[in-house]
Amino acid sequence: MVRKHRKRKASGRLGLFKGLLALLILAAMLAGGAVAGAWWWLQKPLSLASTAVELSVEPGTPPREVAQAWVAAGVQTDARLLYQWFRWSGQARQIRAGSYEVHAGITPRELLAKMVRGDEVLEQVRLIEGWTFRQFRAALAKAPSLKSVTAGMSEAEIMAALGAGGLAAEGRFFPDTYAYSRGVSDLTVLKRAHAAMQRRLDAAWAGRSEGLPLKSADEALILASIIEKETGAPSDRPMVASVFVNRLRIGMLLQTDPTVIYGLGESFDGNLRKRDLQTDTPFNTYTRGGLPPTPIAMPGAASLQAALHPPASRALYFVARGDGSSEFSEDLAAHNRAVNKFQRGR
Repeated sequence: MVRKHRKRKASGRLGLFKGLLALLILAAMLAGGAVAGAWWWLQKPLSLASTAVELSVEPGTPPREVAQAWVAAGVQTDARLLYQWFRWSGQARQIRAGSYEVHAGITPRELLAKMVRGDEVLEQVRLIEGWTFRQFRAALAKAPSLKSVTAGMSEAEIMAALGAGGLAAEGRFFPDTYAYSRGVSDLTVLKRAHAAMQRRLDAAWAGRSEGLPLKSADEALILASIIEKETGAPSDRPMVASVFVNRLRIGMLLQTDPTVIYGLGESFDGNLRKRDLQTDTPFNTYTRGGLPPTPIAMPGAASLQAALHPPASRALYFVARGDGSSEFSEDLAAHNRAVNKFQRGR
């Protein structure tokens, strides 16, 4: 009897072992199925509510909220699945803030990779050489997806916000193409353009030619702005610079129309009259010697270099030929002959 009892106990243990083994095999199969299902989901293109779905991720947004925001924006999947993928990938904390756009065919893996790379949608605004600060602000106001925070600010308030209080805004921004994330403020672009000009100006001033009649980098910036506005053909820029430097050296009036026009402001109707040249303003270089008090436009890199590295010459005059280029002269008699030839057709 004892032997039979032991036999039944051994048989029961064997059955229990077989049951546990079956459960383990089933669990492994289920786990394997889950892994296979997850892998399939990661490779499968996500369904989108429209041909393109956009999302702006703000700095510090938790990964769970990023996943929820994508679903709310139009990525048609379970936000919990998306969040778990961010989490278990080990890259959830590497998601970068920015403006993103996804299109049909993107997979969960590619969506996360895009945000980890910071592969965002950027807009652009282009600032042109020779523009005034007023034109710069108008361009910013029209720039797509750029948040305006300076619309109600004066030029003085803007410069103060940039850490340059007390300086005139004119000419203090470098003309270039600036890319920016959707939704950033116009002050961000202003800061970048201001910093770019300061870097360029500092470098140009540090490497300037010797013996220039300029007392500071600010004076170089003012002169560069005049050169920018007076140059028709780019190849003439060095000689335009040489003329103005020569005039400054001997104390001769600059007599440049763009400064007079700038001084007229919004009252200028496109026609510069003799009385305008005779009406004294701080910017009238026909009535006042030396440089005007501020730049008159945004000079580009070429004008900065021309102002600080003018070629040696004896030229004191130039007149437009009518084709964009200029005729340069060393004395008034030669200049008058050039005016008669190119302006009066004599």
